[in-house]
Amino acid sequence: MRTDERIALAMAELLRRQGYAATGINQLARAAGAPTGSIYHHFKGGKREVAAAALRQTGAAYIQLLPLLLDPHPDLATGVEAAFAAAARDMESTGWANMCPVGVVTAEIADVEPELREIAAEVMQVWVEEGSRYLAGRGLSEQEAHTVIHALLAALEGAFVLARGMRSAEPFLAAGRTLAVYVGALEAAEAAAGPAATAGAAGPAGPGPATGTGRPPTAGRA
Repeated sequence: MRTDERIALAMAELLRRQGYAATGINQLARAAGAPTGSIYHHFKGGKREVAAAALRQTGAAYIQLLPLLLDPHPDLATGVEAAFAAAARDMESTGWANMCPVGVVTAEIADVEPELREIAAEVMQVWVEEGSRYLAGRGLSEQEAHTVIHALLAALEGAFVLARGMRSAEPFLAAGRTLAVYVGALEAAEAAAGPAATAGAAGPAGPGPATGTGRPPTAGRA
């Protein structure tokens, strides 16, 4: 791993545990195993620039978890509930410290560090766009996929805060159960609409191709 990547990763870990204001350059240098001068060599803008890199790096990694967590499950509803349960176990295993750094920083500095807020917003927009594409590839309509990814992200970020404050996994588990019901209803509606759409498309030449079945695609989706 390059030195700049190691510094950004160390910053992400500090941000998730203690936030932006409490993180200093000397502490970051120790966490990254790098001289203080090395931080300024790679990040001329100092702490703010390192935080920006950490948010982008973490954001890019986090959205890749979506297919990793959901692909093993044949239906989205089961996958969503399992993903929230996995997040609960991970949070509890870290002593309720494994927050999302993007959410932590956004809540802390949105009104005092507009540059970082804008970067956090860019990361979130990528989450929405890539998440919507993935969910659409799993059988949801584009509009439903857009709504569901917003709901998933909002529930996940909220669960992080509640779980940390209450020292309880229940916020994750409750959110996962509730969203699974919602997503399952959407999948059932898509599946029910499939045969009707096919019948409506039938003509003298025979039935047209089936659409909107709600079935997940084969392996290799992203």
